[in-house]
Amino acid sequence: MTVHIGANPGDIAETVLMPGDPLRAKWAAERFLENPVCVNEVRGMLGFTGTWRGNRVTIHGSGMGMASLSIYANELLRDYGAKTLIRIGSCGAMQTSVKLRDVILAMTATTLSTPSSGIFRELNYAPCADYGLLQAAYKAADGKGAGIHVGGIYSSDVFYDERPDLNEQMMRHGVLAVEMEAAELYILAARHGARALAVLTVSDHLLTEEALPAEDRQSSFSDMVEIALEAAFP
Repeated sequence: MTVHIGANPGDIAETVLMPGDPLRAKWAAERFLENPVCVNEVRGMLGFTGTWRGNRVTIHGSGMGMASLSIYANELLRDYGAKTLIRIGSCGAMQTSVKLRDVILAMTATTLSTPSSGIFRELNYAPCADYGLLQAAYKAADGKGAGIHVGGIYSSDVFYDERPDLNEQMMRHGVLAVEMEAAELYILAARHGARALAVLTVSDHLLTEEALPAEDRQSSFSDMVEIALEAAFP
């Protein structure tokens, strides 16, 4: 056990899917895993381990934002021997070519700051996905019916952003969408010699101000979870 994860040694699989919302972790585990067992509920951050097509998988919440994800990803990698971490979450589109319900595979993650920023000092480190996972996810996404985009995203450290000028520059430079966790995930995976990828569903649009109704989100998120699982076990 660690400070934030109450799982026993061996309870966590080497492959971990990480939604932000712990209740979404519960939903995904019950929907996609065989014989899921709750392995963590410390502070309400739920984690479940089961099997998918015979492969052990853990689905564990990360919380909202890079500071929260950093705690759980560090402990999963350092203390539980996780080797593959895949973020499954929502994002807000920043390009007109990206539509609601589309799936984005985040090749890179631009950010202003992460919990790891201090160790790099003056260096602008470039967080990126594992290419093998990215390639497998793209193959898995083909034929799902949703629009698929591969490219750079923006990991914000604030939800209520008041920098329209910054958003304009990111849109100008082709950033596909904004979310709040992937950059730190990619940095930690690199530090620990692990693999990481963010598979994101577009739930909101910064340009059109569209948003998915709550009842439509679960069906759209199913594609994202399937892509993540098929990428982990091609």
